Amino acid sequence: MDTSSMLASKIMAGLQFSRVRTQFIALAILLSLTLGFVGCGEDDNELTVYSSRTSSLVQPLLEQYAADTGTNINVKYASTASIVATLLEEGSNARPDVVYLADPAGWALLSEEKFLSELPDNLLNKVDKRFRSTEGEWVGLSGRSKVVVYNTETIDPNTDLPQSIMDFTDPKWKGRIGWAPTHGEWQITPMAIRIEKGEEAARSWLEGVKANQPRVYPNLISIVYAAGQGEIDVGFVNHYYVPRFVKEEGPDFGARNHYLGKGDPGAVIDVAAVGIIKSTENQDTAERFVEYMLSSEAQTYFAEQTHEYPLSAGVRPSGDLPPLDSLDPPDINPAELSQLQATLKMLRDADIIP
Repeated sequence: MDTSSMLASKIMAGLQFSRVRTQFIALAILLSLTLGFVGCGEDDNELTVYSSRTSSLVQPLLEQYAADTGTNINVKYASTASIVATLLEEGSNARPDVVYLADPAGWALLSEEKFLSELPDNLLNKVDKRFRSTEGEWVGLSGRSKVVVYNTETIDPNTDLPQSIMDFTDPKWKGRIGWAPTHGEWQITPMAIRIEKGEEAARSWLEGVKANQPRVYPNLISIVYAAGQGEIDVGFVNHYYVPRFVKEEGPDFGARNHYLGKGDPGAVIDVAAVGIIKSTENQDTAERFVEYMLSSEAQTYFAEQTHEYPLSAGVRPSGDLPPLDSLDPPDINPAELSQLQATLKMLRDADIIP
C-alpha cells in the first residue's frame, strides 16, 4: 500500500467522522504535500501556508512576498480536498497558519469544524462583500468567470452560440462539446445551475449534455486546448485559460471566450480565497500576509500573470478582459459554491462519474 493510501486508511479508520465528512475525505487523493521554503528572514518571522493553488501560478508571488517582507514561508501544495482532509486529521494540532484555496468547496467544512478565525474588518473591507465570507472567515484574492470557450474556425459567437448554458442540451451540439465532470472547477457549473434553477433542472441539464456525447477531459485547460485545436467546438471553462494560451502561442490560437452574462448560471463567478487558521501562533504575520495579497502589488500580479480578476486595491484586469462589473453573473455568493456533496450525487446518479 502506497503512502497516500495508508494515510487515507488511517484517516478513515482512526477518526469518527460524520457521513458528510467521511464522503469528503473519500474524495481526497492524499498526496504527500510538497514543501517549499521561501525567503530568508528571521526564525521568528515564519509562516506556513497550505495552498491548493498550484505552485506554477503563485510561487513567484510568494517569493516576492518573502523578499519584500523578510518572511520565511513554508508552502505545502495539494488539492483542496487533500488539504481539508489533512486539516481534519490534524485537528486542534493543525499546523498551517494560512489556508489558500483555489476553489470554494472546502470553506464550508472548515467553517463547520471551527478551523478558521474571523478576519479583521480592515482586511475584509478591502473586498466587495460578494467575494468574501459572510462570517468573515475568508476573503477572496482573485476571481474567475465561467465562460463558454469556442473554436474560432467552426463557431461564430454572434450567431451560433445559445443565450444560456441550459441550451447546450439541444441535440445539435451532439459530439461537439468538451467537459471535465471529475474536475472540481468544472463541477461549479452544475452546482450553479442547481442553486439557480433547482435540482430537477440541474439533473435534466446533466442528462441532456451527456446525451450529446461530450468528449471527456481531465481538467479545464485540456478543454481549452482541445477547442483551440478543433477537437471540440465548445466547452465550459474558466475565463483565464484563453488569455494564457494567446499570450504563449500568439493571436492565432484557435479558441476564444464567450461570456453569457444576463444572470445565467453559466456565467457564475467564483474566487480563490485565503483564511487564517484559528490555532495559529503567528496571527500578526498571517494578517500581514493577507494584507499583502490584497495589495496593489499582488493584485497586479493576478491581473497580469494569471489573467484573473483582481478583487482589491482598484487594480483593473489586464488585456481585453471585460470589466468585472460588466459580466452580469447570477446572484450566487461564492460561499454557496461549496455544495459539493449534492453536486457529486447528481453526477453519480446520472452515471457521469464513478
